[in-house]
Amino acid sequence: MSTEETRQTALSRLPHGPEFRFVDRLLDLVPGKSGIAEYRVRGDEPFLRGHFPGEPMMPGVLMIEAAAQLAGIVAQSDPDIPPLTGLKLTAVRNAKITGTVRPGETLHIKARVEGRMGKLVQVNALVMAGDDTVVKADVTLSGE
Repeated sequence: MSTEETRQTALSRLPHGPEFRFVDRLLDLVPGKSGIAEYRVRGDEPFLRGHFPGEPMMPGVLMIEAAAQLAGIVAQSDPDIPPLTGLKLTAVRNAKITGTVRPGETLHIKARVEGRMGKLVQVNALVMAGDDTVVKADVTLSGE
């Protein structure tokens, strides 16, 4: 399987519907280890109407969600470990939201698996807009 096919297969495993998917493209994937993705804030997302009227910006918690989605893609792509069923975000630690992202900007999301224990996966995540870091967080995913 080519690198592009591997990326597309990994991206297709994301269980979220299109209205709650915050990963548009998977740019790099080291299966089971790390990944880089992007999400473009289009400006027509429903949540922007209320966050904030006249001054729309991507909510920080949704940037963390974008990082968690990439973390799930990376965790589920390990060729040596069967995908976990029902993988969900179960913890966020050391989260820092240090910037804002507005319509027309693109999130560059990075996730690196730091460890696994049974059905738990610990991931370090970073979200950038241009050269600015806007979110750092450690996320824990768990399967059934």
